[in-house]
Amino acid sequence: MLDQQQLKNWIDAYLKDTDYELITLTISAENDILVEVDRLAGVDVDFCEKLNRYLVEKLGDEDYSLEVGSVSLTDPFKTKMQYEKNLGHDVEVLVDGKKMRGQLVSVDEDTFSVDIEEKVAVEGKKRKELQVTTYTWRYDQPKYVRYDLKF
Repeated sequence: MLDQQQLKNWIDAYLKDTDYELITLTISAENDILVEVDRLAGVDVDFCEKLNRYLVEKLGDEDYSLEVGSVSLTDPFKTKMQYEKNLGHDVEVLVDGKKMRGQLVSVDEDTFSVDIEEKVAVEGKKRKELQVTTYTWRYDQPKYVRYDLKF
């Protein structure tokens, strides 16, 4: 089996002077390696190809399969940078068993905020009205947050 820490060290060394971040590194029992990277400006396919070649050279004659690429649009955010990248975009948040959709409006060191349009009771009116409410969570509170693909 491949050494995940050694592989992570190689990737970290390769990414050191770039604006890319390692998002996912998995190695299956069959030595299927998945490396996902991301950056604020988006991922360049040529960069992934170069990282792939670098890792192939480092891995040598090991028996493995290697996939290097960007994070899927539908994958949950894993790093603060991914929240920053999606600032101003619509996101889906699953928190306390409830799916909520809204616009990601702020990101700081410990929390992020989402404006969510919802129907609320208004005093003196029979019908609920749509209003925007800003919800703020710590990064570890929701089960997931991801880009909201509206189909």
